[in-house]
Amino acid sequence: MTNRNQWLVIGGVVALLGSGLWFAATQLGDELFPIRIGGEAPDFSAMTLPAVPSPTVPPSAGAAAAVAKGIDDYAGEVVLLNIWATWCKPCRVEMPSMERLEKRLGPKGLRIVAVSIDDPGMEPRIQAFADELGLTFELLYDAPGRIREIYQTTGVPETFIVGRDGLIRRRIIGAEDWSSDANVAFLERLLAEPRP
Repeated sequence: MTNRNQWLVIGGVVALLGSGLWFAATQLGDELFPIRIGGEAPDFSAMTLPAVPSPTVPPSAGAAAAVAKGIDDYAGEVVLLNIWATWCKPCRVEMPSMERLEKRLGPKGLRIVAVSIDDPGMEPRIQAFADELGLTFELLYDAPGRIREIYQTTGVPETFIVGRDGLIRRRIIGAEDWSSDANVAFLERLLAEPRP
């Protein structure tokens, strides 16, 4: 084999390996780069619920358009990111404890962000769910459900605690009592950390 042929073979092998790596990174990204405690919280895009005008406010004055938000909108904050759905019974069970946590630690800077993965067009149902339970923390809506892939969830509810540094500090699968002494103490420690 000549020197030129050897280089062609080496170039072909390098191109084949490069193609394999590119394919693996694009098709198997989640498996290659799993969500982990201590890893950076990945960005997502979810919509705010459009404001529903009240009977005393004209529709044009009271309605606000939905706005896209992502993890970058909460940079430097301690975030409890909850992924849920209105049809999820465990979600309904844990939401009141999230509201109690909001009342206790919201004034200290905790940001509770609950992202619904309900089907498209379910904004009225999500708002009715929030009204029924008296929820005051931030509700977002990801109708395509892309956040499930980004955060590699196994179901709903699933919650990620993100520190001020943007790193995932905890991952909870299933319903949790967020107003428990242990959870409050953990979140207060995170809130005491300095801003980056």
